[in-house]
Amino acid sequence: MNTKIAVVILAAGLGTRMKSNKAKVLHAVCGRPMVHYVVETAQKVAGSNVILVVGHQADEVRRTVSQQGTFYFAHQTEQLGTGHAVLCALPHIPDPCQEVVILCGDVPLIQARTIEALIRSHLAEKRDISVLAVELADATGYGRMVLDADGNLQAIVEESDASVEQKRIRLINTGIFCVGKQFLSEALPKIKSDNAQGEIYLTDIIEIAYVDQKLMGVVTGDDPAEVTGINTIDELKNVERAMKNRR
Repeated sequence: MNTKIAVVILAAGLGTRMKSNKAKVLHAVCGRPMVHYVVETAQKVAGSNVILVVGHQADEVRRTVSQQGTFYFAHQTEQLGTGHAVLCALPHIPDPCQEVVILCGDVPLIQARTIEALIRSHLAEKRDISVLAVELADATGYGRMVLDADGNLQAIVEESDASVEQKRIRLINTGIFCVGKQFLSEALPKIKSDNAQGEIYLTDIIEIAYVDQKLMGVVTGDDPAEVTGINTIDELKNVERAMKNRR
């Protein structure tokens, strides 16, 4: 599996809500930069086929990550959204890799077995896109998984763009995808930035795939805590507690 799978880790953001000038992924969880945990998981899944998208404090992120092995790096000069970040990574994906897993560098609790389950489902069903989702009692702040009348994934709508009805949806996007490289290459250049944030959302490839009648699926994770992202100091403390409890 390793030779055909690449993992792209989004690690370019500053994380202004962390109240720090440090790149978000460099903030420590249990004494280690949070990105180290994500990289370890990526290595278990894809070996050396790991691409990190860097931006803020790019040299420092490269330096600290390179202590763990040899990786590919893509530089996102301007942070124009997740879709733009993956577009920056595309030229660095090794040719033999046919499927691309996309992870966020601020989700240190993610486990290799969860990613491998996503990949197995994706390959078994021969999908173009598979999305890892979890169900939350309170989905406020998260992108919602919008299904059509037949239960097929139709779109992922961000909180800021969601209607009142869509905000009632409890199934949320974790930001973790497995996508066929060929489709990714075709879809990313089509994404427009006509949304509330003026950004190129990776999630818009879902709508493109739906219109093009591509095969998509949702894999629901068992543990919502595992996909917790860190955007604030409080969230960092919560994840650190969870990390200590896991140990």
